Amino acid sequence: MLTQTARPARIEPPDRPLPLFRLLRTIVDNPVRAWPRALYRDRLYRSHVLGRDNVYVMAPDLIRTVLLDDADSFEKGEIARRALGPALGDSILIADGSRWRWQRRAVAAIFRQERIRNFLPAMIASAERTRDRWQALPPGAEIDVAHEMTQTTFDIILSTMLPGRGSIDSELMERSVTAYLESTSWVIALVTIGAPSWTPFPGILRTHRNRKRLHAMLESLIDEAGRTPGDGNDLLTHLLKATDPETGRTMNANDVRNNLLTFVTAGHETTALALTWTFYLLSLYPEVAQQVKAEIAAVTGGGAVRPEHVEALVFTTQVIQEAMRLYPPAALIVREARRDLDLDGAQVRAGSTIYIPVYAVHRHETLWSEPDRFDPSRFAPEAAKARDRFSYLPFGAGPRICVGQGFALLEAVTVLATLLPSFQFQLRPGYAPEPRLRVTLRPAAGMPMRITPLRSDA
Repeated sequence: MLTQTARPARIEPPDRPLPLFRLLRTIVDNPVRAWPRALYRDRLYRSHVLGRDNVYVMAPDLIRTVLLDDADSFEKGEIARRALGPALGDSILIADGSRWRWQRRAVAAIFRQERIRNFLPAMIASAERTRDRWQALPPGAEIDVAHEMTQTTFDIILSTMLPGRGSIDSELMERSVTAYLESTSWVIALVTIGAPSWTPFPGILRTHRNRKRLHAMLESLIDEAGRTPGDGNDLLTHLLKATDPETGRTMNANDVRNNLLTFVTAGHETTALALTWTFYLLSLYPEVAQQVKAEIAAVTGGGAVRPEHVEALVFTTQVIQEAMRLYPPAALIVREARRDLDLDGAQVRAGSTIYIPVYAVHRHETLWSEPDRFDPSRFAPEAAKARDRFSYLPFGAGPRICVGQGFALLEAVTVLATLLPSFQFQLRPGYAPEPRLRVTLRPAAGMPMRITPLRSDA
């Protein structure tokens, strides 16, 4: 049995559905706090808010129905279009039907495992730059690990997805992405009550400014890439050349911009959060941190992490997978029913919103033993093989499973293996992070940790 210095942070669900005004206020602050306890123990839960039918699906067989077996009966829906559509357009993340299919086919080859492995040297170099920067800090300095991981994964994005490194202001892009995502909880609340798309909300003008800034930054990079092409082994170059093998269709300028922004945003945001929560959990479970360090030392022979080491770090990967169970970066999947249908005996009308509350599924009482406990052995090969595929959804599932999942997991293992052996991490005394949903699951006030460099022979 693992020991710990504190129970990992969790959301305490309300026992009963919240009254309307409190429900809307809670959704704006943190949608996960509005999810009643029933989501953590039932197969299906439905609610009606001002005449709108909302269906929450937690049972793996029902999730399989929505995401795989009957996937064509569901679409991304109004929440995705209103929350992310203004920034990401009709990109692979937002599009439905034939438009989604041709884009998916066009980009699939970019994220093949053998191609992703070519990015490992750049991932290692970025992680080493972060390590060197931390080692230059005074001993015991406090850093915000959430911010630092965002910077590190964004550096990896610049190194692997753009020709050269471009002239992009990474700090400004990070702030713009964060500010844009902050507005999404208002969109969820407005859709919940059936408010029209033109309904204003606090910060709407700032949201528009951040969207325009993000578009301008990416358009500038695309123009720059056209003038000074790199070696061709980068995402932007591949996007510019991407072709649907079935139809021969290629991407126009808006397609390239919107998909590049999708991959840049998702590519650094989700991995940064997976790493942030992993460092947090390892600070609570020092014996697991020592197991990870021991595996890294055994695989690397005590030397630097090299590309051939990363996929051999089996236990390190399990630790990250368990962190993504407790704190899934993409904590909510939303669909909209395209037709009337039956789900587990529940009659669902066309237009109903279907929620797959990934955070709740990952802590569901019937799916996981002691679901709030951190236990990387859950992802040992035999244990993972025995579990229903649709009970663990950090990258979604079905035909719309995240196309970049292989990239993200290799990246997370690479960064953790490079940084963890060099430092001791200690959470700020008395600090308890609140998981807050803003499209992704973030620590609401960051992750302040004291880092102390370790001797090379430690």
